[in-house]
This record gives sequence, C-alpha cells and structure tokens, in this order.
Amino acid sequence: MTCVFCDLLHRDTARWVARTPEACAFAPLDSIAPGHTLVIPVAHHADLFDIPAPALAATMALTQQVAHAMRTRLGASGVNLLHASGPGSEQSVFHLHFHVIPRWPDDGFSTWPTARSGHDLPADPIPLLASAFETSSGSS
Repeated sequence: MTCVFCDLLHRDTARWVARTPEACAFAPLDSIAPGHTLVIPVAHHADLFDIPAPALAATMALTQQVAHAMRTRLGASGVNLLHASGPGSEQSVFHLHFHVIPRWPDDGFSTWPTARSGHDLPADPIPLLASAFETSSGSS
C-alpha cells in the first residue's frame, strides 16, 4: 500500500507552501477555504500515536508558522486546525497531517462539532486520564 503523502514528497508534485527537513506544508487538492494548507512530517508516521515527540514538535512548529502567514499574508482573523488519528476518528490518509484552515468573520461555515458523542464510559474519564500522568510514587 502506497502512502499518497509520501508519494507527493517523493515525486515533488505538490503545490508547496513551505518545506523544511522535518516537515512540509502544501495545498490540498480539495480546498475548503482560500489558503487551506496541509502540514505533514517528512518521515512517514501514521498518526499521533506513531510519531516521536521531536518530529511532532517540528511539524507543529511549521503548523504555527503557516497559521502566522495566514494571518499576516491572507488577512485571516483566525485559523482552525483539523486532525484525526486512528480509524475511529475518521482519519482517511494514514500519514499524520494537520489541516490549517484560515478563517474570517462570516465566512459561511463552521468546523466546530454540532453534536455530542453517544459513547458512554462506565467510569468518569477525567480520573482515568489523569492516572496516566501519575508518577511512580503515586503523586501527580
């Protein structure tokens, strides 16, 4: 199975916005807003669970730079970052990527969820999450 983003990098066929040794930014084929940009790590990492912290940091640094350029060069008043990791999240391309979408007042769409999850957990999820960060001594 070939990764479409790795193929873009290999063939050098994208409409590049920025390229660094660790991350790249390019225009998607089907833009939902003027200036919509995808940011990916150069090395193939499927999702947030797969990428090492230094590669994620470099990818997020470029994401921030793209967002700044959207504000200064496109006049965007804000940006939305859209991301999905794993099949349960509706991830469609299994190469980590962030959609950076410039926003303007009254631009005609919303990226905020309008419904609530129907999934229930048997216990309060916040203590379960917090327990993942407890030290071995038992303090948090």
